[in-house]
Amino acid sequence: MAAVVAVFLFIGVIAYCLLGGADFGAGFWDLTAGGAARGRRRRHLVDTSLGPVWEANHTWLIYCLVILWSGFPRAFAAITTTLYLPLGLAALGIVLRGAGFAFRKAAFRTPEQRVYGLAFALSSVLTPFCFGAIAGGIASGRVPTGGAGDPVTAWLNPTSALGGVLAVAVCAYLAAAYLRVEAHRRRAPDLERHFRTMALLAGLGTGAISIAGIFVLRYDAPHLWHQLSHRAVPLVVVAALCGAASVALAATGRITGLRLLAGAAVAVIVLGWGVAQYPYLLGTHLTVDEAAAPAPTLKVLVGVAVTAGVLILPSLVLLFRLAGRGRLGMSYDDVSH
Repeated sequence: MAAVVAVFLFIGVIAYCLLGGADFGAGFWDLTAGGAARGRRRRHLVDTSLGPVWEANHTWLIYCLVILWSGFPRAFAAITTTLYLPLGLAALGIVLRGAGFAFRKAAFRTPEQRVYGLAFALSSVLTPFCFGAIAGGIASGRVPTGGAGDPVTAWLNPTSALGGVLAVAVCAYLAAAYLRVEAHRRRAPDLERHFRTMALLAGLGTGAISIAGIFVLRYDAPHLWHQLSHRAVPLVVVAALCGAASVALAATGRITGLRLLAGAAVAVIVLGWGVAQYPYLLGTHLTVDEAAAPAPTLKVLVGVAVTAGVLILPSLVLLFRLAGRGRLGMSYDDVSH
């Protein structure tokens, strides 16, 4: 039963990486869009793409937290008492990001818009970096079973730095791929060309970081590296092929399958991390079974997760379909012209 709950937890992690990650990446491109005049239409595309769905995407974070603290309380306590600094920074980033995104649209004066926009954009980089650093600290075994580990070295270390930088790069690539498709759908060829170039650059950059990460993991997280190069190697190969195919599409004028391939590359590599980590939840010293809550709690969690899937997933699918078709009252005029 503990393994089943762990699977549900990881489904939430993958969903948050794909949906919340694209949101964070959109903030990265907002940061690099240029000055007020040159970047206006690029930022408007970001706003109209995120506006209807950005809060829904982050429900997956709440889902993951609930599953973790209810299903694996020992691991939750160890993580929160060791990695409270990056967790606090990530929470601050989420709050500032939401406030900046909302207030920028309500502000009338350009200086105020710039301040709120900067808060939105910078926090969109800070938050995924912190989440990646947290994952690196957990994967490299720097979170002790009893918690209260070193609050500095647990997330400021080579594997965490790799995780943080890779998270920012992956989010940027996902967002560029998604925004390119949105620009095509809204018949904005100049924006489509821009995000085509950004997707290509971000994809190549992510690939380069991943290759460099091989040497980091061999040195700093040997167990994780061993499992990635043995047990999880089929998933690593599939992720690499999907990534290469999506970069190849980004280099062409085609968009068919671009979002699917980009998302598949990210989903499969995150799944590969989970397979490489199993049966441990923390590094190599706390297994899924050891960290699990009592069996009755796990059974209730499985029931709640299944019920939530039946009730919520259709609503999310409908939301994304309506948003993609521009039927939620958002104006695209500034994007198309």
